[in-house]
Amino acid sequence: MMSLTHTNDEGKASMVDVGDKDVTRREARAEGFVVMKPETLALVADNGLKKGDVLAVARIAGIQAAKQCGNLIPLCHPLMLNFIGVEFELEPEQNRIRIETCCRLSGKTGVEMEALAAASVAALTIYDMCKAVDKDMRIEGVRVLEKSGGKSGHYQAEQQAENPS
Repeated sequence: MMSLTHTNDEGKASMVDVGDKDVTRREARAEGFVVMKPETLALVADNGLKKGDVLAVARIAGIQAAKQCGNLIPLCHPLMLNFIGVEFELEPEQNRIRIETCCRLSGKTGVEMEALAAASVAALTIYDMCKAVDKDMRIEGVRVLEKSGGKSGHYQAEQQAENPS
């Protein structure tokens, strides 16, 4: 029977002891989308917003979020990440920006939460920088795409339909 990893025998929240785990190369990729008006997407593409380069700021915010994940999520271990990538794809046919993140390390615990935090905070930053012109934006479809390394092995998400909502 499967059980939650962050609860002890009495059902209380507890941090997982990873001391006896093997150090392996671990990687996780995540994605998320910010759906917006076509005019807003055009402003992002043309770097026409008063706050500045939306995607450059969102990239830095995503990187910072991955680095701070252990401080943001109470039972996450603080990790020494080897790599954090945050990439954007403008999808004008769907009026959205796709965010894809990747986190890697050699360690005793996975990096899924770091990849998800990076995607989420990058999306929130895009929202923050564009909200003056588009309050109807939506953040959608934040999920783990793939993870590798560790005892549980390789995981790859099923392909989703074009519109994740």
